[in-house]
Amino acid sequence: MLNSEHANFPRASFVRRVGAIIYDSLLAVAVYMFAGGIGFGVFFALQSTGVIAMNGFEHTSDLLNNTPLYHGLYQLWLALCVCSFYAIFWSHGGQTLGMRAWRLKVQHPNGQNLSFITACARVVWSLLGIGNLWILINDDKLALQDMITRSEVVVLSVEANQMRNWHGA
Repeated sequence: MLNSEHANFPRASFVRRVGAIIYDSLLAVAVYMFAGGIGFGVFFALQSTGVIAMNGFEHTSDLLNNTPLYHGLYQLWLALCVCSFYAIFWSHGGQTLGMRAWRLKVQHPNGQNLSFITACARVVWSLLGIGNLWILINDDKLALQDMITRSEVVVLSVEANQMRNWHGA
């Protein structure tokens, strides 16, 4: 969705981005833990009903952690859940809760929200936040993931951050 009201806000500094990253990392840990509980619950249910054999392991957690296939699928599940957390927030309104606290929004330069696919690409190219280091050697305040996905992180006014007249969400 195009929101030309947000097209002219200044780009966010490295410090503001790091503040939002710290806040969002706490939320990402919560998502990771919740997804871990669900994933382990499903695995335990499959093991308890006999769909998955114990293969000589005494505990379900030993089976999960010491069988490469199960462990790999479990880790993939966790990564997809955490990445989806960011991609969903970025594609629906342009803000995670940490970004909202720091009045930041990710968008295209014309104010348009990111598509879900672009938000997923942004998650990958952010390299766990390391892509933001590019801002320190770059005068236009664009991180690696900004340049690759043709997006930017802007600092919203207090009014815009309160979602008045904001049709992005």
